[in-house]
Amino acid sequence: MPEEPSVRPEVKTIRHLVRLMQRYDLTAIDLGDGPNRIRLRRRGAEAVFVAGSAPTQTQAPVAVPLPRHETAPIPTPLAATPAGAVIESPMVGTFYSSGSPDSPAFVNPGSQVRADTTVCIIEAMKVFTDIPAGIAGTIQECLVKNGQPVEFGQPLFRLTPA
Repeated sequence: MPEEPSVRPEVKTIRHLVRLMQRYDLTAIDLGDGPNRIRLRRRGAEAVFVAGSAPTQTQAPVAVPLPRHETAPIPTPLAATPAGAVIESPMVGTFYSSGSPDSPAFVNPGSQVRADTTVCIIEAMKVFTDIPAGIAGTIQECLVKNGQPVEFGQPLFRLTPA
């Protein structure tokens, strides 16, 4: 059964996006055009997981056209996830540990946090978003440096739940 042309992304466009990902060492691209969506993920020599499919060994990005209302979970490889509970990045952007360069960090190792406690700010396209802990506990370790780029789902903090 042939697919509708509007649902299937053009191969030329995907190849161009793959070259851009390789040139700029990007690990993810999400694009939306009307009801269609393209999600490309690259995981180096690690396994690539795409919307519940079996893992495959590859270095090439994988194109997954998705309807706009669906999202495909991209699990973090177990080796990259620190032990204990973690606070993950809800978005791609730049991590900031405080509200301004002159301000102290929102949290440090040993800080007690509630679910609504702001633990950092992530900036994407000049929009600064406060990131709440989402879980109560004690911060054990900050896993990223101030000003470091972060990916969606990347662990930011390790903590001991309350």
